[in-house]
Amino acid sequence: MHDDRRITEQRLDRFVRERILPAVYGRAIPLQLSSWDAPGEPVPAAEALRQVYVRQEPGAAWGKAWSTKWLRLQGEVPEDWGMAESTTVEIIVDLGFNSEVPGFQCEGTAWRSDGSIIKAISPRNYHVPLKLLGGGHSVDFYVEAAANPDVAQGWSFAPTPLGDKATSGEEPQYRLGRIAIAEMNETVWELNQDIWTLSGLMHELPIEMPRRHEILRALERMLDVMDPDDVAGTAAAGRAELTQVLGRPAYASAHELLATGHAHIDSAWLWPVRETIRKCARTFSNVVALMDEDPDFVFSCSSAQQMAWMKEFFPELFVRIREKVKAGQFVPVGGMWVESDTNMPGGEAMARQFVEGKSFFLNEFDIECQEAWLPDSFGYSGAIPQIVKEAGSRWFLTQKISWNKVNRMPHHTFAWEGIDGTRLFTHFPPVDTYNAELHGRELAHAERNYRDHGRGTMSLVPFGYGDGGGGPTREMVAAAHRTADLEGSPKVRMGTAKDFFTKAEAEYTKLPVWVGEMYLEMHRGTYTSQAKTKRGNRRSEHLLREAELWCATAAVRLGGAYAYPADELKRLWRLVLLQQFHDILPGSSIAWVHQDAERNYEAIARDLEAIISHAARALVGEGDQQFLLNAAPHPRNGVPALGAAEGTEPGSGVTVEELEDGYVLDNGIVRAVLNHDGLLTSLVDHASGRDAIAPGHTGNLLELFRDTPNEWDAWDIEEFYRRNVTPLTQADAVEVERSPAAVVVVVKRKVGASTISQRLTLDAGAASLGISTTVDWQEREKMLKIAFPLDVRADRSASETQFGHVFRPTHTNTSWEAAKFEICAHRWIHVAEPGYGVAVCNSSSYGHDVTRAVRADGGTTTTVRTSLLRSARFPDPEADRGEHTLEMSIRPGAAIADAVEEGYRTNLKPRHITGGRPVEPLLSVTNPAIVVEAVKLAEDGSGDVIVRLYESLGERSTGLLRANFECSDVVATDLLERPTETPGVTVEKGSDAKLVLRPFQLVTLRLIR
Repeated sequence: MHDDRRITEQRLDRFVRERILPAVYGRAIPLQLSSWDAPGEPVPAAEALRQVYVRQEPGAAWGKAWSTKWLRLQGEVPEDWGMAESTTVEIIVDLGFNSEVPGFQCEGTAWRSDGSIIKAISPRNYHVPLKLLGGGHSVDFYVEAAANPDVAQGWSFAPTPLGDKATSGEEPQYRLGRIAIAEMNETVWELNQDIWTLSGLMHELPIEMPRRHEILRALERMLDVMDPDDVAGTAAAGRAELTQVLGRPAYASAHELLATGHAHIDSAWLWPVRETIRKCARTFSNVVALMDEDPDFVFSCSSAQQMAWMKEFFPELFVRIREKVKAGQFVPVGGMWVESDTNMPGGEAMARQFVEGKSFFLNEFDIECQEAWLPDSFGYSGAIPQIVKEAGSRWFLTQKISWNKVNRMPHHTFAWEGIDGTRLFTHFPPVDTYNAELHGRELAHAERNYRDHGRGTMSLVPFGYGDGGGGPTREMVAAAHRTADLEGSPKVRMGTAKDFFTKAEAEYTKLPVWVGEMYLEMHRGTYTSQAKTKRGNRRSEHLLREAELWCATAAVRLGGAYAYPADELKRLWRLVLLQQFHDILPGSSIAWVHQDAERNYEAIARDLEAIISHAARALVGEGDQQFLLNAAPHPRNGVPALGAAEGTEPGSGVTVEELEDGYVLDNGIVRAVLNHDGLLTSLVDHASGRDAIAPGHTGNLLELFRDTPNEWDAWDIEEFYRRNVTPLTQADAVEVERSPAAVVVVVKRKVGASTISQRLTLDAGAASLGISTTVDWQEREKMLKIAFPLDVRADRSASETQFGHVFRPTHTNTSWEAAKFEICAHRWIHVAEPGYGVAVCNSSSYGHDVTRAVRADGGTTTTVRTSLLRSARFPDPEADRGEHTLEMSIRPGAAIADAVEEGYRTNLKPRHITGGRPVEPLLSVTNPAIVVEAVKLAEDGSGDVIVRLYESLGERSTGLLRANFECSDVVATDLLERPTETPGVTVEKGSDAKLVLRPFQLVTLRLIR
């Protein structure tokens, strides 16, 4: 037989484009338009509907960036419309969409005149069924049109002023398209879905398979029986020709795909938070409307914050959502406050993501999420399995690892083992997207790509347009029904994430294991971009620690004389958790988002300082004694951990000696030598007598790198950045400041248009050298790092992560190690050889790199660099420009325990207060390896004290926790403060708990008053 396959396929494509699609809507008449332009920020619907609307010209340009236009649509439906069989009436609204992009542009919300929300108006979901307007033949409703600009600009990554309202301009962004009453032919629409499904499947089947040709000939017969001049009249005959091929069942061994509706809505990104709130309302109203049409449709919603917004700003919609939750169609998943970054949030913050998220879903919907749901975060900390399990959850889902640039994950379903040994059933959907359309191409890819065939038989597919695209569509649901049992296709079944995990866990029992972090081989620049956002996060985390500790202490010590501010602390925690969203904390959002974040952090700091001050004053009372409040988990200056007392002065002072070529600083514990350019030529701890700085090298070396990634500017650092570096070796001025308690060497430099001032401080009694770097940063597409070449043969580095640390090789033996050329660490990074190590600590940085080289003398130089600043131009062209202060310390002769202590010391600055009495700590722990991370009062308002602690050294540690207040019992709990069996915890005497903890074990205890 002659091969006319391509000719038939071309014929089909043109027939669909020119005949079928135009015939979906037959008759149409335009609507009368009037409008009102909101003068500034968006207003509630109730306010907008009260305004005076003026005539609106059809087809007019509208909408300067970030503005809102309200349209009133009015008209009458002809009496005979929608009366014929298989016809219905809809209003179609084109706001000027680019139909090629489902989100990232203008969006609309349809409202009834009573102020109730109808559904969204989106590029691929722009219809409003007449029946949703309340019946009758009169059309009178409103559309809230948001002129969100196209910041992405085709993902060219070119700098744009559109991300800042102050620079986005006055020019209209869009032009109104067709807005009309239209008669929809449902048979033609159904035919189009048949063709879309079959054509998509056909193109994925091998040429040699009979099934492919069977589908082609059925489509050809459909074309032959249909009249191009009467598509509506012959559509039923066309569908009849496809019945047989659509009815053939799938292979018995076909892969099973659990499809769950989804809309990945970034809580801020190329739009501000205020717009996310409206995006959520649009999408969720679409979803609820779709559920009314199809009881099989299920939608997974992952963010408690987004539900809280609906409750606050769209209460009528929230009621409808609650009804769908009860029906099992609208399903909360994930159990987190937001889909946060997991690399940079501190341990307690990561725990609170689950505490706040799961608590909200339990309180509002009586639903406990069993799965952690993080499809889009930029890599996954090795601490996550334990945190998820401690929150009472069982499963984990991610998608982003499919973005790896070098190495491919070996499994799609596996047991993920965390740093403490906890294993978590994990799925990585082989469809490689969290915005699926259920097209044949995607379904075939999921089946071919699945790496666990022969052991597992199923995978999960999240489908729906995210980020303002409106979520799942009726077309996607139609595709799911058609591929439920279709020869040549995987079997698609709509359901919940719980449905998938329960079945997958039952069938796939002998799981392969992935150990440690899931490092994303991409987006490494997010550890450094937008330094002020990162500083705000770190500072907020530690202020919250202090506030909860002192408030809990005051509530216990003072009883009814002090009221624990539970509601205010929860509000502030939730605000901090929001900023940890995976496009805010990583620094990958538009300028508007980061300006909002910085304002939020200022308000958080102001409110927490007031709370801390109030609690502290209540604790110490009136008097003129000077007390040191020590919120750290280690004693400081003679003050016990978690208490307040008169601190002791360090025993010895600090000397400074000026040499011909520099300065020697010595406090009897550490000796630091700086040259006249402020570079560290020697750093010796007297205990070992060993110099930490490698021979012939200098530490405190600022290095300026070219930073021009191939794409995703604020997100990415490419390995080739290392090939273009300018070491800042010369100082413009060096000065010395002396006092009995400290010596400070002040070093000033200039590079390009930027100025840098450093203060290198050696305090009396300190085991480390402090380095404070203030930069007026005016560079573009540059990265600033600070380097410490260390005389240490380290084959791995240790980086603090949540509730422990993670080891990473310093060599590049394999592609997996080579890909980790930029790594994340929290408060400290540590390198060591047996018997000797060095810790480099920071108060707001996360990005680091560690390299090694063997010198001519045979020794090894291990260089630790901390990334200080970047200057990406997309999506914020002014990112990081301005003044920054970044504080660090370097501690020679440090073990891991010293690194842990130094990390807290660097982040919890001394807090002094005048009063009349010291404050006994609420509790004590006999082993410093067991670190108290949080002390607070219980969430249930009982007044019980909650203590969160962890084993910090990565070894088995034993200790005793003792309550220093009247305590009737100690109960081990999960993160949500529910009693649970916890290995290694034994209660003694009611107020004491004996702890025998495995490496990095996390424990939560309730001390019952």
